[in-house]
Amino acid sequence: MTSEGDQGWVKVFVSSNVSSFLSERRFQKDLSIAEVKGKLELLTGASAASMKLELHNKDNELVASLDNDTASLSSYPIIDGMRISVIDSSSTAGEFEDTSKVEKFELSNEEYAQRAESLRAFKMQNKLGQFDEEKNSQLQKIKAEKEKKIKEMVEKISVGNRCEVHLSGHPVRRGTVMFVGETHFKPGYWVGVRYDEPQGKNDGSVQGKRYFECPENYGGFVRPLDITVGNFPEKELDLEDDEI
Repeated sequence: MTSEGDQGWVKVFVSSNVSSFLSERRFQKDLSIAEVKGKLELLTGASAASMKLELHNKDNELVASLDNDTASLSSYPIIDGMRISVIDSSSTAGEFEDTSKVEKFELSNEEYAQRAESLRAFKMQNKLGQFDEEKNSQLQKIKAEKEKKIKEMVEKISVGNRCEVHLSGHPVRRGTVMFVGETHFKPGYWVGVRYDEPQGKNDGSVQGKRYFECPENYGGFVRPLDITVGNFPEKELDLEDDEI
């Protein structure tokens, strides 16, 4: 409900043929149509000199053309929730939304590096991100140690080894190592396993490239850290409890 203090104002939606934006605005009812056009020029980018205004109700029906520049808004049947449509024949639809024609300000890496008041300079001064030498050195050390550990594990895994695969959220699966090395689908070392049961995701091939042979859904690729090699015979099905 409109309060007594708002009686001289009206709240409407504003649309324009030069943009796809719909905005909500409040105008004083005693403004002349010419004054409204001036405000809408700043809002929509349409030219007040060539601007035409139409008033639509909530059902999108045309109520009136606001074509008398000297008349006030209150002289038209305008109420809260209606829409003022701005039509500017001198402008092209969407021209203020097309950024491809806007000249962009660009700096080369060398020019940006020379700026004293940039984010890069701030990070350098405070040793943050890529400029935190101590932290980056620690991260590089951790990465190198992890890569060394993985390489040592890979060297102990051979095609033909029996193994168990331990993946978070999955039951322990047994199988036979069929491939050890780097692949085309993701960087790093991978171990291809032929599972004893159809618990895999492929037949030994990924994205059209074959790494080993096995039936469909018996093959899978895991990281060396997720595999343990050893004397793991195939599990036998225990049917005693199913027989009475």
